[in-house]
Amino acid sequence: MIRKIAAAALLSTALSSPAFAQDGAPVDEDSAAGETIVVTAARTILPPNALPLTIDIIGKDALNQQLAISGSVTDAVANLTTSFSPTRQKLSGSGESLRGRSPLYAINGIPQSTPMRDGSRDGFTIDGFFVDRVELIFGSNALQGIGGTGGIVNQVTVGAPKDEGLSGRFLLQGTADNDFSKAGMGGKAGGLVQYKAGRFDATVGATYEIRGVFSDARGRPIGLNLTQGETQDSKATNFFARLGYELSPSARLDLIASRFELKGDGDYVAIPGNRALGLPTSAVRGTPPGVPAANRTESVALSLTDTDLWGGNFVSQIFFNRSRDTFGGEIAPIATFQDPAIAPVNSLFDQSQNRSRKLGAKFSYERAVPGFEDLTLTIGFDALVDKTEQALIATNRVWVPPSDFQSLAPFGQANLALFDGVVRIAGGVRWENVKIKIDDFHTLASTTFVACPAPPATQPVPCGLASYGGVDVAGGKPKFEDLLINGGVIVEPWAGIRAYASYAEGFTVPDIGRITRGVNRTGVDIDNFLDISPVVSNNREIGFEVKRGPLDASAAYFWSSSDKGQLLITRPDRIFDVQRLRVEIQGLEVNLGVQTPIDGLKLNIGYAHLIGRFDSDAVPDGKVDSDLDGVNISPDRLNLAASYSSGPFSARVQTQVYMKRRFDGKARAADDANPNHPLKLADNDFGGYTLTDAYVRYQTGFGGISLSAQNLFNKQYIDYSSDTRLPSDQLSYFAGRGRTFTLGWDYRF
Repeated sequence: MIRKIAAAALLSTALSSPAFAQDGAPVDEDSAAGETIVVTAARTILPPNALPLTIDIIGKDALNQQLAISGSVTDAVANLTTSFSPTRQKLSGSGESLRGRSPLYAINGIPQSTPMRDGSRDGFTIDGFFVDRVELIFGSNALQGIGGTGGIVNQVTVGAPKDEGLSGRFLLQGTADNDFSKAGMGGKAGGLVQYKAGRFDATVGATYEIRGVFSDARGRPIGLNLTQGETQDSKATNFFARLGYELSPSARLDLIASRFELKGDGDYVAIPGNRALGLPTSAVRGTPPGVPAANRTESVALSLTDTDLWGGNFVSQIFFNRSRDTFGGEIAPIATFQDPAIAPVNSLFDQSQNRSRKLGAKFSYERAVPGFEDLTLTIGFDALVDKTEQALIATNRVWVPPSDFQSLAPFGQANLALFDGVVRIAGGVRWENVKIKIDDFHTLASTTFVACPAPPATQPVPCGLASYGGVDVAGGKPKFEDLLINGGVIVEPWAGIRAYASYAEGFTVPDIGRITRGVNRTGVDIDNFLDISPVVSNNREIGFEVKRGPLDASAAYFWSSSDKGQLLITRPDRIFDVQRLRVEIQGLEVNLGVQTPIDGLKLNIGYAHLIGRFDSDAVPDGKVDSDLDGVNISPDRLNLAASYSSGPFSARVQTQVYMKRRFDGKARAADDANPNHPLKLADNDFGGYTLTDAYVRYQTGFGGISLSAQNLFNKQYIDYSSDTRLPSDQLSYFAGRGRTFTLGWDYRF
C-alpha cells in the first residue's frame, strides 16, 4: 500500500529533496547571496543538485534558533528533520534513528561513533556554539566509511576568519522552567576570538554551560536515567581551537582541536513512576552511588587542501579522537554485575566506562577529465584504527574485552554530465577491508538470585543462585571484505526542477561489545562467531525537486533492507542485547516551503511516513513478519513552521505532530493469544503527541536579544522512547520537558 501511496504522491507533487534546510530556514549569509555551498560530507565539490542524494543543510541562523529552543545539535536536527526520531532528552541517544537506522555523527568528517561498542553518546561531542552548519545526507551510504546506515550528520565547525585583524563573538544565555524554580535554572556563556594576519589565522573559543533539573508540564521534576546519563543536572565545557596557514592562493593547512566534557552533578536520585496510573518517573534530591555519568571527547585533526592541484581538488586529513563515556551504576536489578566471588549476590555495586581511541586518515582527489570535462572523477583512500573496551570501574573488571578495529578502504566516484547538464549519471565503488582483533577473554559471572516462593507453590519455580555467564571465550581475528556500490541518475530539464533515482549501500559492524560480553556458553571462537558479521544495508530512492521562485519543495520515497540487520532486544534486567535478523524499511518524505506575498514571511510543512519490519521467527526464514518497535524506528510525523525576518526582527513558530503508532506482526499475535504475557506489544503502542516551540530575536546596536519557549503550550506528555520501550520498567517512564524559556544575548565584533 505504501508504494502506491508513494507513487501517487510523487507523481502528483513532482517534488524532491533540496540541498537546503527542509524547514525552509536560511542556510547562511553566503547562500542568501546565491553562493553555492559545498557539502563536504559528500566528498565532492560538485553542487548538491549534481548528486542523486537526499541532502539537507541546516545553516548557522537556523541552527542558532534551534539551539536557543532546545540546547543541543541533536535536538536541532530532530526538530527540523521529519524522518528523525524524537530525541530522548537524555545524554544517551540509544534508539534515536534517521530513516529507521542509526545515523553516523561526524565533526568535519571525523566519525564520533565507537563502532566496536556503541556508547550512544556521539550526539554530544561538541557544543553547537562552534558549529557553523550541519550537513545531512539521508539513507544508507558509505561516503564517510563505516556507520552511515541511516545517513550522515556532519557538523562543520566555524571556519577561518575572512577579514584581517581581530574579530569574534560572545553569547550569554539563561534558561528557566515554567515556574522559574531555582532548581530548574540554567545558564551558558561562550566566547570565540579570531585573528587573521596575512596568510596566518587563529581561532580560539570556550563555552561553559550549567543545566538545572528539568520539569514536566505539571511542574514535577523529570526522572533521571542515572545509568545511561543525563543532560539535566549537569555541567558542560568545551574548548576549541583552529590554526590555519595559506601555503598558496589555492593550498591551505589547518589544525583543529576540541575538548568537550559533560558531567552529571549527582544531586538527584530517581523515583519510580507508575505506568498503570500514568505517573511518570520523577526525582528528588539525593546522592546516587558511584561516579555520576559523564561524557568526554577530545579530538585533533590536521588537514591539507588544495583546490588547484594539477587542475583538481585535493583533500587530506589525519585525525586522532579519544572518548571516555562513564555510565552510572546501581546494585539491582543489574544482575550482570553480580559475582559471589567478590560480594554476596545482590549486594555488589559497579558501573561501566566505555573507552575508545581512534586514529584515521582520509585522502581524496577530484578533477574533470582533461579533454572530457563533462566527466568528473574522484579517487580516494580512507583508513581507520579504533581500539575500544568497556571496563567496570568500581571493581576494576573488564566487561567488554579490548577490541581492535581496522578499516582500509579505497574508493572511486564518477559523475558524467550529458546534454549540457540536463542529465547526469553518477556512481562509484568502495572496497571495505575490515579486520577485528579480540584476545581471549572471560565473561562476567553474571550471577543473580531468584527468590523461592513460599510453600506450597502452585507450580515449580526455578529459584536460588543462577549463573548465565563466567565462560572462557577464544579470541580471534575475523576479517570482512565487501565491495559497496552506489549509482544514480539525475534529470534537470529546467533550472531548479530535477528528478533523481539512486541506489547506495552502507556498511557497519554490529555492536560487537554487546555481543561479546553476552556470550554465555562454552566453546565459542570469535573467528567463526557469525553474530559479529557486518551489517550491509542498502538504500533505493526516487525523488523530485522544485526550487523556483517562492517555491522550495521536495518529496522522496525510499526503501532499504539488510539481511543481517541489528536489532536491540530488551532483557528482563533492562540491558539490551543485539539480535541479527532481516530488516526492511520503507518510507515517504515530503517537504514544502513557500515564500508568501508578505515580505519576509515563509511557511513550511513536512511529513514523513515510515514502515519497518523484521523477521521475528524463532528460526529465521528470511521473511519479515513483525513491525520494528519504538527502540528501532521513529513514528510518523508532521512538521509545521512559520518564520519571519525583516530588518532587525526575526521570529519563528514551529509545531511537531508525532502520530500514533501500533506495532503489529507475529509477535503481537502471540501476545494477543496470551493475555498474561509480561511484555505485551500492546503496552508498547504509541499514543502520539503534539509540541509547539516559538522564538523571537531583535538585533540592537549592541548585540542581539532573543527569547525562546520550548513546548510553548506546556503540553504534558510521555516521550516516544519511554512510551514504546521497557514497558514494565517504572524507572524508565519519562515525561518530556514542560514549557521552558531561554533568554539570550549574542554579540559580534
